[in-house]
Amino acid sequence: MSYLIDNIPHFKCWVRKEFTHNHEQYHGEFLHAIAIAVNTIPDRSLSFQVVFTGCEADLYEEEIPNIHGGAMWARMPIQALVADISMDQFPEPMENHLAQPWDCESRHHATMILDRTSSSPWIAKIDGEFYKSKYLFTVDYTDHPIADCPAQHKQSHVMYITEDCEWKGNVIALPNNRVRVTNPALWVTGEGPPDFKPSQYLHSAEEHESYMDPEITFNNLYEE
Repeated sequence: MSYLIDNIPHFKCWVRKEFTHNHEQYHGEFLHAIAIAVNTIPDRSLSFQVVFTGCEADLYEEEIPNIHGGAMWARMPIQALVADISMDQFPEPMENHLAQPWDCESRHHATMILDRTSSSPWIAKIDGEFYKSKYLFTVDYTDHPIADCPAQHKQSHVMYITEDCEWKGNVIALPNNRVRVTNPALWVTGEGPPDFKPSQYLHSAEEHESYMDPEITFNNLYEE
């Protein structure tokens, strides 16, 4: 279990350059980087440790100096990141509540790649519309009243949009109720909203009154 920061399956990305200059200038420009770790701070979006590569210098016809390669930035917000994929043009930025509808729930978290879901396309629901996406990894939270409440707990599935649209390439983080996983070899993807309602219950064996009886509590394999 990690606290505050954790290694992630690293991925190449572009960083909106205005995020490196207090949003005062460089809007519409990008720096190339590798995202190598994730930060979780309650009531904030996910943020990332990035290492800049300097590869953006290759985009210009004239030779420009590589001044960014190897520089690092901590806690770069998810809204700044664009996946390094084939695109006709860089995507439009997304509003905070669209890129990650729910903020991080705790500093205590785990990161993982969910088996059987990582290779197939995901479907992301954003602002009422559906977009094909590519899954990267998941962040799960604990040790916080919200994170440990069955009715309020949310995971953050980190992915990027692959659909041909104004947001193609943007990195996003969505909970279970905003995604659908496809895998034709293992299941048929459903249509329409699932008939779910969040559970209000905690399940624990030791709260049962039978645990007050030692003969029941210690009735194990080695008792005659």
